[in-house]
Amino acid sequence: MVGRVLLLAGVLISVVSLQGTAELQNVEVGGSIEVFAGWYSEFFEVNPVPRYPAVFLPGRPIGPNGTLSIIRSDGGGNGVTFVEQRTRLHVDAGFTDDVKAFIEVDAIDDWGTDFRSNYVTGADTRGVTNDDVEVFQAYVEANDVLGAPLRLRVGRQEITLGSGWLVGSNPNANPFTGLSFDAVRLTYAADKYSLDAWWAKLLERSPLEGDGDVDFYGVYVTWTPVEDVAFDAYWMYVRDAAAIEDQNLSLLGEWMERRVGLDDYGVTGLHTIGFRNAGTRAAFDWEVEVAYQFGNADAAGALFTSPFLPLGGLAYGDDHASWDSWGGHFEAGYTFEAVWQPRVYLAGYYYDGEDNRGLSFWDWLNPFHKPDASISFNRLFSDHEIDWFLCTSALTNSWELAGGVSVTPVEKLELTFDVTYQEIVAPFDYPPYFEVGPWRIPVLPGLSFWTEEGDDDLGWQTSLTLSYAYTEEVSFEAGWTHFFVGEGLKDGAFIDENGLTFLGGRGDHDADFVRSYVVIEF
Repeated sequence: MVGRVLLLAGVLISVVSLQGTAELQNVEVGGSIEVFAGWYSEFFEVNPVPRYPAVFLPGRPIGPNGTLSIIRSDGGGNGVTFVEQRTRLHVDAGFTDDVKAFIEVDAIDDWGTDFRSNYVTGADTRGVTNDDVEVFQAYVEANDVLGAPLRLRVGRQEITLGSGWLVGSNPNANPFTGLSFDAVRLTYAADKYSLDAWWAKLLERSPLEGDGDVDFYGVYVTWTPVEDVAFDAYWMYVRDAAAIEDQNLSLLGEWMERRVGLDDYGVTGLHTIGFRNAGTRAAFDWEVEVAYQFGNADAAGALFTSPFLPLGGLAYGDDHASWDSWGGHFEAGYTFEAVWQPRVYLAGYYYDGEDNRGLSFWDWLNPFHKPDASISFNRLFSDHEIDWFLCTSALTNSWELAGGVSVTPVEKLELTFDVTYQEIVAPFDYPPYFEVGPWRIPVLPGLSFWTEEGDDDLGWQTSLTLSYAYTEEVSFEAGWTHFFVGEGLKDGAFIDENGLTFLGGRGDHDADFVRSYVVIEF
């Protein structure tokens, strides 16, 4: 498949080059500076701490990071204060024959990490250069290829599909990261429909593995039957051909593995098919999107190891894991024609999840028991962040309902109030314990089949945000969010990093987050 895509791209580039020698016509230079500052109350740990150490979870397929959690939520954690900055600069060079080149660099830093002097000793040093300027985008684009409304873009580039729910450029702060793809992308744009097709290289493992790369393919179709109303349908596919092996044994050991069906991983293939509808009609606006994921999840299944006792207690993962998950989101809003132009909205998110980290009594007795992985909906490369405390675009195995109102008391000034509620889809079954001060002491940790189901209530969040568009190029924002922590977060669950990472605290104390954001574009 990759070879066919590259061949097609090469043919199209050759066709473009035959149209004539492109000459430089115009050059545009621009960029942006974004500064985000935040303060969290005592909610986080300095370093992740296991809420239930591995010795209390014998034989259970917990996953790669155990129950390490950065959440504390008992009022005794550490306050966090930071200022981060993203600086972007681009050059857009237009040529004749509908050809252009675009290059953009960016630098992301936290204030105070690159200062070049020590005030105590007066010693000056060179700046840290290994995390400064990166090539964020660099591509060549040809339009009207073959005289058709066809655009070819080759190189590192942002890709945002729909509202960025599954594929976006991740421009959000807290923290700034940004996301671009090394890709070949074809876009056919007619009057009422468009079609995008792409291939992106996510990870190159050559020469260690001839076919061990991670590639991302997709087709995205948009139909616009009337103005301001769009219907989208798509298929996306992530292929990870890495060679995975739990144990590298002798010939006899490898023969025994094959006989009992262990250590037999295949190519990971994540398919996502989905549908989206969005639009505006008079004062009403809406968006709804649903996606289903399926395919072989061996790359994730290999992370859920537990001992297989007949082979000497060697650890093996789940080589039959698969995706079978649903996800979706919606938002509906209405803007009143009244003083301050109030807009009310209701929104919701759902990310399917599972937690197979428990053991039945018979599994606990069975020395031949093989682990089952816990595979939740994969957020892919999402722009959407559900909240200010838990989500950095990879929160899953959860659902959220949100609502709010925004008003414009004066021109360029907007005030927004939001309320959100979050809940776990598949809670974690934790070992029964009693508390001694801040410590959790399991009752009988050796009996790992004896568990209690965690609560599913993550809690409520209220947010107040003030935005001021000083000019078209300069804007300011300030906000405050209060988190009413639920019992589900105290118990903890695997909801972060696509369901692989545990978030759980030591209490249910409320928390606060205060922030400010400044951006200038030029």
